[in-house]
Order: sequence, then C-alpha cells, then structure tokens
Amino acid sequence: MMLLKKEFFTINNPRTRHISHIRLQGDHNNNKMERMNGEVRDREKVMRGLKSTSTPILTGYQLFHNYLRPHEALKGKTPAEVCGIRIEGENKWKTVIENASKKC
Repeated sequence: MMLLKKEFFTINNPRTRHISHIRLQGDHNNNKMERMNGEVRDREKVMRGLKSTSTPILTGYQLFHNYLRPHEALKGKTPAEVCGIRIEGENKWKTVIENASKKC
C-alpha cells in the first residue's frame, strides 16, 4: 500500500506567516511604497510594460512624483515643497532638468 503525503497547507500548518497587525503607525507600514508602485503600474499599463528596470522613465516618474505632482494628503503640495524645496518657473520640468544638468 502506497502512502500519500499531504501536499497542501492547512490553518494549522501554513505556508506563510500572516502579519495581521499592520497599521498606519508602527514598524510595518509600507503605504508610501505601495502608492508609488501603484502609480508606476498604472503608467506601465499605458506604455505596454517596461523593457528594463534601468530605464530613465522610472527616474523621471520619481522626479515627477516628488517634485512636480501635488499630493492630496499634503494639502496640494509636493513632497519637495513640504521639505522646503521650491521649484520656481513657468515650466517646472524644464527647471528640474536644468538644475540636474548643472555641474557642482
């Protein structure tokens, strides 16, 4: 007689450990990264996927997210403005690119 081994997982023998106490305060908060990943995912759908993770598109989107895009949670300010970094000028993209290309 051949013995069958139980291959599926049960409540008493789980495959992973579930963390049930994730909340907004504390050490298990990844809301900011999840928000950023969601925005990149939404943009990626329109662009038909990213061919490489070393693409300048991700860096550009990070700049847009941190310096140009107003956030509702920050009362219409960008994260840079909340930190005291102001981007002046009519075309903020142009200002960011010009500042990034200046030699220190």
